[in-house]
Amino acid sequence: MATNRMKDVFDPMENEELARLPKSGRGIAGIVKIIIAVVVVAVIILALAKAGWSCYQIFGGDPIASVSSSDWQAVFLVNGQVYFGKVKAVSNKTLTLADIYYLQVVNKPLQTTQQGMATPSDSSQQELTLIKLGNEIHGPSDRMVINRDQVVLTEKLKSDSRVVQAISKYVSDQKKK
Repeated sequence: MATNRMKDVFDPMENEELARLPKSGRGIAGIVKIIIAVVVVAVIILALAKAGWSCYQIFGGDPIASVSSSDWQAVFLVNGQVYFGKVKAVSNKTLTLADIYYLQVVNKPLQTTQQGMATPSDSSQQELTLIKLGNEIHGPSDRMVINRDQVVLTEKLKSDSRVVQAISKYVSDQKKK
C-alpha cells in the first residue's frame, strides 16, 4: 500500500497541482520560445501599423500635406477670404503660403460723362481684380503663415485656369518693367 501512496503523490496525471508545474523539458527552451513568439507578434503589429499609416496618408490622410510646392493652390479661409499661392510648408498647426494673390471687388461705373466723370446713378458694375500681396499700404512680405484651424479647404489650380493665367500675365508684365 505504501507504494501506491507514493505513486499518487508523484503521478502528475492524478495530482492537478503537480500537473501545472512546468516539466523539466520546458525550462529555458520554453521561455525562449515564448520570448521569440512575443517578438514576432510585436514585429507583425508594427508592420501592420506602418502599412495602415501609409494607406491613411495616401487615401484618407491630410490632403494638404501632400500638396506640391510648385503647384498653384486656392486656400479658402473660414472668414470667406481666398488666397492664391504656393504652399511652401505644412505642419499640424500652420500652412505657409508664398507668391500670394487675392481677389478684390472693384465697383466700376457703367456710364461716364463727356468729361470722363462717372454719372451719379446707382448703376455700377462689380468686377473682380486679382491683387498681388505686398502692394498694400502696410507693405506685407509675400509670405503668409496661416493657422490650420482657419483653413476650410485647399484646391489645386489647373494651369489653364483664369487665375493662373492672370498671375502669369502679371508676372510677365513685371519682368518687362
